[in-house]
Amino acid sequence: MYRLKKGDEVYVVAGKDKGKTGVVSKIINKDRVLVDGINLSKKHVKPNPNINEKGGISEKEMPINSSNIMIYNKNTKKPDRVGVLTLKNKKKVRIYRSTGEQIDL
Repeated sequence: MYRLKKGDEVYVVAGKDKGKTGVVSKIINKDRVLVDGINLSKKHVKPNPNINEKGGISEKEMPINSSNIMIYNKNTKKPDRVGVLTLKNKKKVRIYRSTGEQIDL
């Protein structure tokens, strides 16, 4: 079970965007994720008249390692670790480690 899911609000704990929060837009591997507005990189784009694309410098979101982000707990307003709890019906749910509350309701 992945610790992070698409749509989770996360907090950046390391890197150039340390201290910022964002929403997970895509999970690439277990260890690489795309976060909206985080880890932006400038890419040089050549003009392409076939698809009416202008040239220039554009900003693109780059993947960030999942070890550099933590899930953001809205109740405590702090970053938190994720735990996995198996219920009696053998279903696994994600929980906040500090409070023990379920993340997915």
